Amino acid sequence: MSTISDKVIVIMGASSGIGEATARLLSEKGAKLIIAARREDRLKSIKNSYPTADLHYLVADVTVFEDVQKVIDLAIEKYGRIDVLYNNAGIMPTAPLVKGNREEWKNILDINIMGVLNGIAATLPIMVKQKSGHIISTDSVAGHVVYPESAVYCGSKFAVRAIMEGLRQEQRQNNIKSTIISPGAVATELYTTISDKKVASELHEAQKDWGLTSEDIASAVLFAIDTPDRMSISDMIIRPTTQPV
Repeated sequence: MSTISDKVIVIMGASSGIGEATARLLSEKGAKLIIAARREDRLKSIKNSYPTADLHYLVADVTVFEDVQKVIDLAIEKYGRIDVLYNNAGIMPTAPLVKGNREEWKNILDINIMGVLNGIAATLPIMVKQKSGHIISTDSVAGHVVYPESAVYCGSKFAVRAIMEGLRQEQRQNNIKSTIISPGAVATELYTTISDKKVASELHEAQKDWGLTSEDIASAVLFAIDTPDRMSISDMIIRPTTQPV
C-alpha cells in the first residue's frame, strides 16, 4: 500500500475553507501537491507556510476548462502522474425560487456542476491510462436532502452525487475510485456567497455554534485518500453532532 507521501494530489478550490485545510494537512503529511484557485495571494500564503513541502500552485477558475487543463498539465509536468483529484470549489447562494435569480442559478451550475465535470474531463483520461486514480468531490448534506430557499443549490449537489456515482460505475474496472465528501454546516467562507446578507449572517452564526471546522472535513478527506487500493469510500456524510437537517 502506498503512503500519502507517495501520492500526487491536485486540489481545486484550495484557497480557503475545506480546500485550504486539506492542502495544509496533506502538506504536513508529505504529499506531492498541486493546488489551484482564483485567489493567488491565498495560494501563495499556503505555499509560504510550508517552504519545504513538495507543493506547487496555479491560479485557475474551475468554470474555465482551459484553466483546469493547465493545472492537470502542471501535475503531469512535475510528477508524471496524478493519483488524486479533489474537486472542492463551490458556492452556496440561497433564495426562494420566486425571486428568479437566474444569474445566481447559472453561477451555481457553472461552479458546482461544470467545475466538477471540468476536473473529471481533464483528469480521467490520464487515470484511465494509469489504470489507477481517485477523484473526490465536495458534495453536501444538501445533495441528500432538499430544504426551502436552496432548491438550486440542492439540485447542484444532487447532480454531483449522481455524476460521481456514474463515474464509480463506469471506471471501477480501471481501479479508479470515486468519493463524495458531504459536509453539513461547516464554519467556512461559503456563507459569503449568499447575496441576502441577513441570511448569510444567520447561517454564519449557526455554523459557528454547531462547531464543525474545515480541519474536521480535511481529516475525512485524508481518511478517504489513505485507504488501500481494494477499498473505496463512496460517500461520507459529516454533520455537526447537533445539526437538525
